Amino acid sequence: MDTSKRLQEKDQGGVSLESTSMRAKVQAFGGFLTAMVIPNMGAFIAWGFITALFIPTGWMPNDYFGKLVSPMITYMLPLLLAYTGGKLVYELRGGVAGVIGTFGLIVGGNIPMFLGAMIMGPLSAYLIKKFDALIEDKIPTGFEMVINNFSLGILGLILTLLSYSVIGPVILEANAAITVAIQGLINTGILPILAIINEPAKVLFLNNVIDQGIYYPLGMQATLAAGKSIYFMVASNPGAGLGLLLAYSLFGKGTSKKTAPGAIIIHFLGGIHEIYFPYVLMKPILILAMMAGSATGIATFSLFKVGLVAGPSPGSIFAYMALTPKGNFTGVIAGVFMATLVSFLVASFILKTSKQEDDDFEESVKKSKEMKSQGKQILNAALIKPIQFVAFACDAGLGSSAMGASAFRKRVEKEGLEVTVKNYAIEKVPQEADVIVTHKNLLGRTSAAWPEKRIVTIENFMKDVNIEELLEELVEQKAKL
Repeated sequence: MDTSKRLQEKDQGGVSLESTSMRAKVQAFGGFLTAMVIPNMGAFIAWGFITALFIPTGWMPNDYFGKLVSPMITYMLPLLLAYTGGKLVYELRGGVAGVIGTFGLIVGGNIPMFLGAMIMGPLSAYLIKKFDALIEDKIPTGFEMVINNFSLGILGLILTLLSYSVIGPVILEANAAITVAIQGLINTGILPILAIINEPAKVLFLNNVIDQGIYYPLGMQATLAAGKSIYFMVASNPGAGLGLLLAYSLFGKGTSKKTAPGAIIIHFLGGIHEIYFPYVLMKPILILAMMAGSATGIATFSLFKVGLVAGPSPGSIFAYMALTPKGNFTGVIAGVFMATLVSFLVASFILKTSKQEDDDFEESVKKSKEMKSQGKQILNAALIKPIQFVAFACDAGLGSSAMGASAFRKRVEKEGLEVTVKNYAIEKVPQEADVIVTHKNLLGRTSAAWPEKRIVTIENFMKDVNIEELLEELVEQKAKL
């Protein structure tokens, strides 16, 4: 069967393989954004608290502490994103490259460069990773540290100059276009229309693409100017999901009705919105209830002109209250309540007037897990190293281990073996490494850091009997395949 016909085939859920693949790729992209943003959420929230407390309109206005607000959002937060994104692509070396490449954007821009950092961080790491792959078998033994440091420095210089003079202006224009588009919705009073996009995206596990990719960066920029932003609330309001689950608790059937009360606690208090996705997938028409509730919440927030000081992650009511600035509690609570009420009324009507089978819920849970796993599989395939992986490890991961890895890599390539050979600091060895080669004096430290890993100890990184035995084992392994 040709490719075009196969792409037109339907999976068990009735969705084309082509659209499933596309959705999974977008989910993977969202997963990457999440992996870049979530580890830094503590820093974002810390900045939000400082903003809520010490700006002129804050709870405790203080000019001295208020001076922290601008430098943190201009330098610290974008650089954290750049480092984390770069590290995801190419570990510590990629993280450093990401920071260097992004700094040109920060200096050249007149806004907090969150979007730029989420682009330039991973891009810089990718470029240095490709460069290292290009020269790794061409480095003379003993020159690894010199070439690695200078290559990163020179490429970092180029990336910084380009980001400052060329890439930065392009990102500024793109950011301005997005800002104008969404600000236009606010000015015209039709911001609630975003619910039509947000709610289906959330149920399809694309919420991270929207939140971390668009709303959070725009929200941080708006907060710098106004001390709060509605952008943090247009997709994270827990009210609509609460209304849906309340409706299931009263008018659902079978398993869905029994599980809904517990799901309410996880969703509304714990902030894990994914818990309600299977309830929508079981009866897709309920997306109308989610859209109506979310749109009502956005409209209420807009009417009261309220916002949050940082992104609520997870989207718990506790996070909402903690990040609500002075004078905004009435509007925030009203927005959550109205979203809950409207979603509950619409969902209740749908559930009471339509047929529902008892076993629909378990099937929808299964479908929900499958949809989420598709994105994770693609993301993992992009980030995880090959299975055949030998890691040379020493104290700092530079001198002796770099020499040993370089020499062993050349011998591996000479034998035609498809085995990855790299050098690391002991604690920084990737989880995917199959074998760790280290000096015998470092065995205790290595075993403590990696108790489940196979460790080969040597006395000389350049030539050692255990190295010879490892190479022979790899050659024999190839012969058996």
